[in-house]
Amino acid sequence: MDQFQYRAGELHCEGVPLRQIADALGTPTYVYSRAAILSSFRAYDRAFAEVPHLVCYAVKANGNLAVLAALAAAGAGADVVSGGELFRALRAGIPARRIIFAGLGKTREEMREALKAEILMFNVESPAEIRALDQAAQEMGVRAPVSLRVNPDVDPHTHPYISTGLRSSKFGIPVVDALREYEAAAAMAGIEVVGVQMHIGSQLTKISPFADSVARIAAMVKELRERRIGIRAVDVGGGLGIRYRDESPPSHEEYARTLLPMLGELGVTVLLEPGRSVVGNAGVLLTRALYNKVTPAKRFVIVDAGMNDLIRPSLYEAYHAIQPVREALGAPTQAVDVVGPVCESGDFLAQDRQMPEVAEGDLLAVMSAGAYGFAMASQYNARPRAAEVLVEGGTYRVVRRRETYEDLIAGESLE
Repeated sequence: MDQFQYRAGELHCEGVPLRQIADALGTPTYVYSRAAILSSFRAYDRAFAEVPHLVCYAVKANGNLAVLAALAAAGAGADVVSGGELFRALRAGIPARRIIFAGLGKTREEMREALKAEILMFNVESPAEIRALDQAAQEMGVRAPVSLRVNPDVDPHTHPYISTGLRSSKFGIPVVDALREYEAAAAMAGIEVVGVQMHIGSQLTKISPFADSVARIAAMVKELRERRIGIRAVDVGGGLGIRYRDESPPSHEEYARTLLPMLGELGVTVLLEPGRSVVGNAGVLLTRALYNKVTPAKRFVIVDAGMNDLIRPSLYEAYHAIQPVREALGAPTQAVDVVGPVCESGDFLAQDRQMPEVAEGDLLAVMSAGAYGFAMASQYNARPRAAEVLVEGGTYRVVRRRETYEDLIAGESLE
């Protein structure tokens, strides 16, 4: 969070006071640092510089067009998981030849859209999907470039909801079945086998699961080549964690040092799909305190941002640091629940959190909210979604306006 610092007692994003943004635009508002986003992307790019590689940003983490456009200008590709994300990536200027289409539930129409765009590669996750893609490609008179997502059955040691590499996961093709499925795919007229892909989970803070998984994938590449199935790309997925509280995730350099000895000898293009680690610590959610409420059991700070704006604490019991926009150095703290206005008991941003006294009207910044914040937001309780702001140096611009009540009913009809 280097781009979020106190200056003269006020929390800033780069050179802009967060209070200035809140006063001008209201709250809740997401604020992103362009410098922080590009710094993390470029760290991946440098770390893997010794091999041919492409960093395909995971659009699901934060799909704002301005964020995507900044990454496109820096040379990023995109990892998309829906036709909508493909549309966003292309609209933001990411070339189709830098786009990977992942996800286990692609529709035939999405397949056709991606084939028409001539994307870099499909990551496919089941024999049924391979057959459907083969049929779609043959109907269009083309061949679909494909990697199979191989499930290496490695425990990523992360939250169960974001663990995707175990044999019980809905994702990927079990490693024990992969060779057979590769041979079947290679025989299909509409399929061009180009690579192997893996993705074992999100918010990984240990290097060993990556190392174990890539070792299994590297051995598979060698065996596929022995069977005359040419592999020219290995996609190692995403999943590098960030610091929300006291985590110590591997650095970009440590990540690369661990993987490159195994990948370098294969002579492949290395594809990476980072999302959270590019944008997570590059964003905050600004919210304003509405009321204080004290009961015999609890103290509550009621704010204007709720679970519809940031669902991670309710969904995962995820921790997000919450900082007062006006610095409170040395102030006494007390345990409070920071809760939103949504009519659900699960609507909270923090529970039993030690915080300095918060007065009505005070501004708070929910930290590390750049990933899976707005992207997972909803209009639950008929609450318009927040504005999004991108900061660059000493200036900021609104990159998504705050929704209005009219936006809530767009597309609906009384008849």
